[in-house]
Amino acid sequence: MNPNPLLKGKKVLVCGIANEHSIAYGCAKAFRELGADLAITYLNEKSRTYVEPLARALEAPLLLPLDVAQPGQLEAVFERIAAEWGRLDSLVHSIAWAPKDDLQGGLLDCSADGFAKAMDVSCHSFIRMAHLAAPLMKEGGTLFAMSYYGANKVVSNYNLMGPVKAALEASARYLAFELGPRGIRVHPISPGPLKTRAASGLKDFDLLLAEAAQRAPLGELVDIMDVGFTCAFLATPYARRLSGETIYVDGGVHIMG
Repeated sequence: MNPNPLLKGKKVLVCGIANEHSIAYGCAKAFRELGADLAITYLNEKSRTYVEPLARALEAPLLLPLDVAQPGQLEAVFERIAAEWGRLDSLVHSIAWAPKDDLQGGLLDCSADGFAKAMDVSCHSFIRMAHLAAPLMKEGGTLFAMSYYGANKVVSNYNLMGPVKAALEASARYLAFELGPRGIRVHPISPGPLKTRAASGLKDFDLLLAEAAQRAPLGELVDIMDVGFTCAFLATPYARRLSGETIYVDGGVHIMG
C-alpha cells in the first residue's frame, strides 16, 4: 500500500464489481491503494463467487448483496454501512443494465418496458443511492457514476444506452447542485471503451475498441486503473473545488471530431 495514503481511514462504497475486469474493481483497487476502507457489493450468489475473492484481497470489511431492482436491498446496504461505520465518504456507482433485445435493437424499436428498466437500473438507482448516502456524508463526500461518450454523441450500436447515460449525466449535475451546500461533490465519469462484461453486450464492440485506440491522441486505450485513480484523485482534498463536471478518461478520444 502507498506509504503516504491520502485517503487513509476514508469509508468508500463500491457498487458494480462483476469480476477482475470491471471498472468498479479498478476503482476499488485505487481507493484501497490510497488507504480507504471498502464496502463492496455483489449482484447475486452466482456473482459472489467472482467478487468475494477480490473483496478479500482488498481487505474489504463489508461484502454485501445488492440488486438495485430488488426492493429493500439498497436500503439494507446503507443500513449496514450506518451500523458498521456510521458514515460514508465516497460512493462509486458502476451499474448499468438493459434487456438484451432492447439493447441490441435500435432506439426506434425499444420497448417501453425495456426503456423503463434500463433507466431504473442504470440511472434512477444512482439518485436513490445519493438520497441514502447524503445523510451519512456529514463532513462532505464524493459520488461517482459511470457514463460513456455515447451520452453526448451518437455512437453506432450504443442505442438505448445513449439516452439513459445522458439522463445519468444530467442527474449527476442536478445532484451536484443540490448536494453542494452539504460539501458533497458529484461527478459523472466517462471512460473510453473497455473490455468489460457489460460492454460485451454491445454489437460490434471490438470495432469500437479498435477505432478508439486509433483515434485517441495518446494512441492507446485506457484501463480500469486509469478510471480508478481518476475517481480516487477526485475524492482527495486536491480536487475539493471540482464538482458536477463529466470527467473523460479516454486518452483524449472525446476531443476528436
